[in-house]
Amino acid sequence: MSELTIGILGFQGDIEEHVSSTEIALERMALSGRVIAVKDPEGIEAIDGMIIPGGESTVMGSLSTLGKTISRIGERLQAGMPAMGTCAGVIMLARQTSDRVVGKTRQQLIGALDINVERNSFGRQSDSFEADLEIPIIGKKEFRGVFIRAPVIKVVGSGVEVLSKLDGRIVAVRHNRILGLTFHPELAADTRLHEHFLGMVTNAR
Repeated sequence: MSELTIGILGFQGDIEEHVSSTEIALERMALSGRVIAVKDPEGIEAIDGMIIPGGESTVMGSLSTLGKTISRIGERLQAGMPAMGTCAGVIMLARQTSDRVVGKTRQQLIGALDINVERNSFGRQSDSFEADLEIPIIGKKEFRGVFIRAPVIKVVGSGVEVLSKLDGRIVAVRHNRILGLTFHPELAADTRLHEHFLGMVTNAR
């Protein structure tokens, strides 16, 4: 198999942390690959899979409208490119969003994942926390989820698979080749979700 190229949307957020976690996952899976930050349609064109990191989703959405980057991401996802969105990333992937405080939002979205996401659902920065999650697709061992101004997936569309809940609230989903997480796997000392995503990328090829 030729070398994989994984792109991290590089406008804002936990870019370096995702690069590091993905590189470790590649090594653990004995896969040949590289991880790069991408910001423009040309960069989107050159990758096999994309990670949209946590950060500030409204800022990321505004910046990535430059050069029609969002529309190109949407086109590639529609064509079957795998993607993983974490925290703000899953907000950008959603078809509809709202905010726990201000209600409906008007931010730019990719809209590739048929879910409705509520921003800041667990509270603000001071309400950040960690919790053990059961995520059967990566094994029996619990995953330590890091929740920072975390959203919650309120509604899932037809065909969207719920992968994990925390206190009855949806925090992880999958639909076809798109993985959506409301927490930060790149901040855990555990690369199983990155490895699962890389498996999605290799299967897509």
